[in-house]
Amino acid sequence: MQLTQMIKRNAQVQGEKIATICGDRQQSWNQLRSRIAKIAGLLQANGVKKGDRVAVLSLNSDRYYEYFFAVPWAGAVMVPLNIRWSVKENLYSLEDSGATTLVVDDTFAQAAAAIMQQSEVVKNVIYVGDKATPPGMICSERGLAQAEGIDDLCNGGSELAGIYYTGGTTGFPKGVMLSHSNLWTSSISAALGLEYEGEHTRYLHAAPMFHAADIAASYSSTIIGATQVFIPSFACQSLVEVIAEHQVTHTLLVPTMINMLLGSGVLTDADISSLQRIIYGASPMPEGTLRQAMEQMSHVKFIQAYGQTELAPIATILPSEFHQLSGPKSKIRSAGRAGYCVEVEVMDPVGNACPVGQVGEVRVRGGNAMMGYWNKPEESASVMVNGWIHTGDAGYLDEDGFLFLVDRVKDMIVSGGENVYSAEVESAVSQHEAVSEVVVIGIPSDTWGEQVHAIVRLQEGKSLTQEQLIAHCHELIAGYKCPRSVEVRHEPFPITGAGKLRKADLRAPYWEGHSRRVN
Repeated sequence: MQLTQMIKRNAQVQGEKIATICGDRQQSWNQLRSRIAKIAGLLQANGVKKGDRVAVLSLNSDRYYEYFFAVPWAGAVMVPLNIRWSVKENLYSLEDSGATTLVVDDTFAQAAAAIMQQSEVVKNVIYVGDKATPPGMICSERGLAQAEGIDDLCNGGSELAGIYYTGGTTGFPKGVMLSHSNLWTSSISAALGLEYEGEHTRYLHAAPMFHAADIAASYSSTIIGATQVFIPSFACQSLVEVIAEHQVTHTLLVPTMINMLLGSGVLTDADISSLQRIIYGASPMPEGTLRQAMEQMSHVKFIQAYGQTELAPIATILPSEFHQLSGPKSKIRSAGRAGYCVEVEVMDPVGNACPVGQVGEVRVRGGNAMMGYWNKPEESASVMVNGWIHTGDAGYLDEDGFLFLVDRVKDMIVSGGENVYSAEVESAVSQHEAVSEVVVIGIPSDTWGEQVHAIVRLQEGKSLTQEQLIAHCHELIAGYKCPRSVEVRHEPFPITGAGKLRKADLRAPYWEGHSRRVN
């Protein structure tokens, strides 16, 4: 299995069909194949050898997409960098991975200049922007005008394809090593489960392309020959405009993006009639947000994909047919069933498989399971046990094989001796009409050890008291699970570059002066 195979196949069977659309630029699969071969030649001419690491720090674009395939075409290893990280954080990833080449666009040219001054490993910076090439950088387009396309070096199978840095909310990020087979296995799961419409699909890259979720959609939609459409980054107005202009059929949005879209008002006059599927994942989707999205975009079908970078990243998929608000087929609270080529199990604390309905830690194995963490053998051994990836997520399986996630294992709140899963409380809180966003955390309590605390942001023009919200929750969940305190927050929640909430940041002020972060 080689990642470059999908490009060569598409060029062979639909060479003149549009492959990419990015602003005013369009190119066919034949043109894309030619550019990828030339970019690989440019990399090789600038010292990139088989196994070398090539990092990319860029907003979404067709040029970013080209490097997804040009890097393995040249026999090298891809290292996507987090666009929300600081120079210091990305410098750590570059030094840790030993990346010798960095690819940047206009947005990150200044950051790249700072990196060039501080890095001991980066030898070349390739500029893929549209402005004048900054001093000391290599102009990609000028180089391509002179470059010769090279033959595909045909890296594949168990060879390392990419190092994908994850974490960063606490401690140092870890580089997840994924092989060609890992990415292919996960992409096949996605291609079969995300309800594409074959080569008639137009997939819009709105989520950041460095993130594993969009990478999975990139490869899986490429496998089936979909046209790739790009916006630089998520913005509500540009999203709906590009959907209308280019008749986009599929896109992937993280829950925070969906919430922003619902609250923006742009859906009132937007023409998104071409949009068939919204894929969501990367962080928990509050049930209230999902219900509102299904009501406001009633013609669109929703698909949930659950996984993590260590799984390249697909673990389970919840198809659109089970996104029913009620009825026998409703599994709206589920994360779906095991993806194709994937095995999912829930285990108890001593490592035994849990019976149906019992909460335990989710573990996954299959050809998508990572090779390990780059230069971190101890961390690798703690997560990879007998072929299983231990996800750190708590959940249970029902009698039909659907996985229901209840929390991160470490985010479970123990209040009065009872386990409270914050995701369940967040789902209940989110169903109040005044609530826009919610985070539930455990805070110290002399009486209960920990107490359930809800932090909410309200819909514009709405008001809500603590008593009203707690009463609302009592109608949906058991009393011991309901918030005992509520905080209304006006500023946005802190999030990672992948759109995940940084719960640790919200918890920290409450636990200052405590030697442990649990009671």
